[in-house]
Amino acid sequence: MKNKFNYVNYLWDDKKAADLQGDEVGLFLYRSNILGSDLRITNYGGGNTSCKTIEKDPLTAEDVEVMWIKGSGGDIGTLTKTGIAGLYTERLRNLKNTYQGLADEDRMVGLFYHCIYDLDSRAPSIDTALHGLLPFKHIDHLHPDALIAVAAAKDSKKVTQEIWGDTMGWVPWQRPGFDLGLQLEKCLNEHPGIRGIVLGSHGLFTWGDTSYECYINSLEVIERASEYIQKKISKKEKVFGGQKIQSLPKEARLETAAQLMPLLRGLCSSENRMIGHFNDDDVVLEYINSNDLARLAPMGTSCPDHFLRTKIQPLVLELGTDENLSDTVAILDKLKPAFEQYRKEYQEYYTQHKRANSPAVRDANPVIIIYPGVGMFSFAKNKQTARVANEFYVNAINVMRGAEAITEYTSLPRQEAFDIEYWLLEEAKLQRMPKEKPLSRKVALVTGAGGGIGKAIAEKLAEEGANVILTDIDEDRLIESMKSFGKDVASYAVCDVTQCESIAQAFKKACLEYGGVDIVVHSAGLAISKPLEDTSIADWDILQNVLVKGQFVLAQQAVAIMRKQGLGGDFISIASKNGLVSGPNNVGYGTSKAAQQHMTRLLAAELGQDKIRVNTVNPDGVIVGSKIWEGAWAEGRAKAHGITVEELPAHYAKRNLLNDIIYPEDIANGVFSLVGILDKSTGNIINVDGGMANAFVR
Repeated sequence: MKNKFNYVNYLWDDKKAADLQGDEVGLFLYRSNILGSDLRITNYGGGNTSCKTIEKDPLTAEDVEVMWIKGSGGDIGTLTKTGIAGLYTERLRNLKNTYQGLADEDRMVGLFYHCIYDLDSRAPSIDTALHGLLPFKHIDHLHPDALIAVAAAKDSKKVTQEIWGDTMGWVPWQRPGFDLGLQLEKCLNEHPGIRGIVLGSHGLFTWGDTSYECYINSLEVIERASEYIQKKISKKEKVFGGQKIQSLPKEARLETAAQLMPLLRGLCSSENRMIGHFNDDDVVLEYINSNDLARLAPMGTSCPDHFLRTKIQPLVLELGTDENLSDTVAILDKLKPAFEQYRKEYQEYYTQHKRANSPAVRDANPVIIIYPGVGMFSFAKNKQTARVANEFYVNAINVMRGAEAITEYTSLPRQEAFDIEYWLLEEAKLQRMPKEKPLSRKVALVTGAGGGIGKAIAEKLAEEGANVILTDIDEDRLIESMKSFGKDVASYAVCDVTQCESIAQAFKKACLEYGGVDIVVHSAGLAISKPLEDTSIADWDILQNVLVKGQFVLAQQAVAIMRKQGLGGDFISIASKNGLVSGPNNVGYGTSKAAQQHMTRLLAAELGQDKIRVNTVNPDGVIVGSKIWEGAWAEGRAKAHGITVEELPAHYAKRNLLNDIIYPEDIANGVFSLVGILDKSTGNIINVDGGMANAFVR
């Protein structure tokens, strides 16, 4: 069966399906997950799937039909039982008796709750009636690129007939809702033998008596459309009117994107701070370098799922591929008018199409930004949303390519698009989103994050909502540390803080992955405990290079990016109690830590005007989980205090005023307090040492 398909992935595993035999809901979830794993079939959060089963009514003990369907805001690719709604099918269908026309759509969604069978259901989605009014046991509503290309093509109904003959139905564009469900029911009644329905400018409905039959039907319909489009494309002399400009080489594109992203991020964050994503795949370059870009981009996308995530149209930059991006002032002078014009046009779009009860206008900045010859940027509230928006626009590109090959691409009328974007039900979905975490929308880079204090800091910042770039000189440790982080949360860069270019590459990754950087924590370090006569020049140099020079270069490069963004920022130095307290056998380490502490004070005084706050966290006695307490340092400190290495944890716990052991997580909490709570503090030192009187700064 796998060899039957060239344009979609056949992923059905007979063994897995056999394990679910007799569990129709389990098979429906399995089908949903494998369909959702192929971005050509549907994107994250897009589409909907359902099944109908016979269950015992808990009140009457009679057999009743129940429809199980993806709940509002879910994703079929990751769908589980907790993400679906279970509703009495007969009650859903009886809603036809109370429906009063298109003006009644929003009320009908509220009535879905009166049809709930499973009390643990997620909120029913707007597509509930579309599935409930059709009689089939298993139904897929998908947004395949090929089908939306057919749906968005001029003369879509005629094209549907040409591809599938009388085996497929077609209904014109209509906003999803109860009436669209009635239109699907009517189409099926008029054409009882069809295998599916194409929704104009929207997507596809297919079905089957079993989960497998439904799955195969969906794949076969998508495959047929894909073959048809490919034949049309192969006959065209030029795709998208041919190439207008030449792309920069790969490395040059990445370098250009890394330099530009902090500027774009700052401009996109005029109302709310945003996280970025960059894409220079071949499918993107073919479109953005084409002659037809100027005609197609302003038309906007067609499928509602697309423009809800990408905004109605992208911003196309009028920058050449030979721009001198190091001249930030000149580049901003070119970019600012384009952003101002985009915001102005978006406000006009809102003003011209708003209804009396429309929600307030949302952030007017672009989500998708196109730089011909370089690539496509997207900016949103978090990494996942920015990445998914980018993926959705790639789907839109595929739709435009297909529709242009078939006949001609058509987009939704602006009023229809507005009514979807500012639908009260869509606003209600946004209002149900959980409250953002304190560091949401921020990007942090942490050195020495391969373990110990650095890793604990990275984990804490991520837990509080930040995207994090973990850096360390040891890649194996970084790979191990990355296991603590979920997708779209963190990435890593091997970085030697004694090398300027290595630091530059780490910041380049931060810019390419997330758009820039907001928080930099210098936690990389080492410790050497020796008396003066035993401290070598090599000991002195490595301490100065890692702790002091590393901090200086990190700050210098971080500030350059933060100034490009114009969003302020935080720089945190992880120093030590030893920078404040004089002790034996510690001249190299103590001097370096003191230099770190005073550098933060100097930088705080200099960078306040940029809203960049610079602070220090002083740990002491962090033995458990700390890398520097492995080997010679522990031996040196034990010798200095006249105790054994094994006695060190108890010694350090007992000597502080609180008699507490200090853990890496305690240092991480100190960092978070400075970057997430004390937003008007700079030039400060926070001691996280259990209380050491001789280290009090005041």
